[in-house]
Amino acid sequence: MMRVFVDGIGLVAPGLNGWAASAPILAGKRRYVAAPLAIPVLEILPPAERRRTPLVVKLAIAVGCEALANAGQPAAETASVFTSSGGDGDVIHQICDTLTQPEREVSPTRFHNSVHNAPAGYWGIATGAHETSTSLCALDASFAAGMIEAATQVYVGSRKVLLVAYDAPYPEPLNGTRRIGAAMGVAMLLSPRQSERSLCALDIALVANGTSMTTSSQTELESMRVSVPAARALPLLSSIANNEQAIVAAEYLGAHALQLIVQPCA
Repeated sequence: MMRVFVDGIGLVAPGLNGWAASAPILAGKRRYVAAPLAIPVLEILPPAERRRTPLVVKLAIAVGCEALANAGQPAAETASVFTSSGGDGDVIHQICDTLTQPEREVSPTRFHNSVHNAPAGYWGIATGAHETSTSLCALDASFAAGMIEAATQVYVGSRKVLLVAYDAPYPEPLNGTRRIGAAMGVAMLLSPRQSERSLCALDIALVANGTSMTTSSQTELESMRVSVPAARALPLLSSIANNEQAIVAAEYLGAHALQLIVQPCA
């Protein structure tokens, strides 16, 4: 079992606009109200770059910046783990569509946006982050896989690591094969030691897959949890928002599930 501390959180999803505004909803103190996705203006990017930046990159940068701001942690000194169930479906669709045309000329910008570590690349350029960065994918288990990777780096390397999980719907015809219910990004700054910023401690372990997955209490949030891989984080976020001790189980691979024991720091 590994223990890490959560020092800051970032969150963007339909009806969930930042951690401070979302915490009362996740804690059940306010009812969730569906609303269009509202990503904050990314002042960290030049205007021309903001116009060209894909949705998943905007999600990743927005929640990463919020988590670090809430933790008072500089990006340049922070390692990162980016995780997504499938990356940028819009860009892949555009490239596939281009390849059906007579000219078959793929834009260099679209090509470099198509790689799975594109958000990590934009993050490094925008923030000046020069610590190591890992990008991974594990389909519906991507949030759990990212948490395990980030927590392992914290535990073994005794350093702070930013975890960023994000997903966005695919266009047709990809959507007909792989449906993602909404665009969402969530980020957590994980630390090896408790500080005045720490929201909770997490004890992390793999358990047998027979464990029941933890669900969200509100119907709308549960619908988001099951339809968006990054939203597998919602039950954990709810426990943190409630400032309560809890055991959360999240979907992982094969014969295992991810168990997170939440211990409030306040």
